[in-house]
Amino acid sequence: MGIKKYEFTGEKKFDIRDFDTSDTGELSKEELHSLVSDNMALMREYQDKLYAEGKNGILIIFQAMDAAGKDGAVNHVFSGLNPQGVDVLSFKQPTSEELAHDYLWRIHKHVPQRGKIAIFNRSYYEDVLVAKVHKLYEVQNLPDRCKEEDVIHKRYGHIRDFEEYLWDNGITVVKFFLHISKDEQKKQFLERIDDKSKNWKFSKSDLSEREYWEDYQKAYEKAINKTATKQCPWYVIPSDNRWFARSLVSEVIVKVMKEIDPNYPKISKEAEADLQKCRQLLEKEE
Repeated sequence: MGIKKYEFTGEKKFDIRDFDTSDTGELSKEELHSLVSDNMALMREYQDKLYAEGKNGILIIFQAMDAAGKDGAVNHVFSGLNPQGVDVLSFKQPTSEELAHDYLWRIHKHVPQRGKIAIFNRSYYEDVLVAKVHKLYEVQNLPDRCKEEDVIHKRYGHIRDFEEYLWDNGITVVKFFLHISKDEQKKQFLERIDDKSKNWKFSKSDLSEREYWEDYQKAYEKAINKTATKQCPWYVIPSDNRWFARSLVSEVIVKVMKEIDPNYPKISKEAEADLQKCRQLLEKEE
């Protein structure tokens, strides 16, 4: 399945209004389910090598409007990985301690060590999304020079530099924007209200944020266009159909892992000789 049309590296502009959130590709639902299963097996194989080699780390970022399926994508696509090599973190409203530091402080300490995978459910991109829409920087305890109109523009630069820094230190950053329509969000909200097992997922604040829909659309478009690079591209995933979105995510992760191409460490001749001696000792045991 081709993923090039969903990839943004800064070479082409992302136009959020022209992007089809209901896209389901060329394969049938059954074929995509099979594809995801195959990809999950490949991901597990690559992850084992990634962990053993310890040279590269992978940071996977999910950003989306509410009810776009971030939790479901994480739970479904990555369920086959070894939990020992994966950390999943959800970045909610910053604590008072986090607000007393620079906005990347709470992020940097959770960047994966080489050999591991970290999955961020929301991320530092909140500081150019919700912070932009609600102008949160204006009410933070910051010097006046940090509250000027160009603060968000400067943050785009901070983020590009941060991601380049991670790349230069062996961390591959994979960024997903799960893009749904306003009608699909409404459908998901109503389902959360009607299904008692999903009531806990809904908050009145979700409706308050929905009133800023157009502002968020502009914020996402700008953030993606300003921070998409060849090394750290964005993947915009049509998410009105969850099964298609999850298949695309799995395809991207397999692609990234193939490009990293991890291998099991090769041992020296001396170590190989020691292994054979250990084998002989084990075989002599009664």
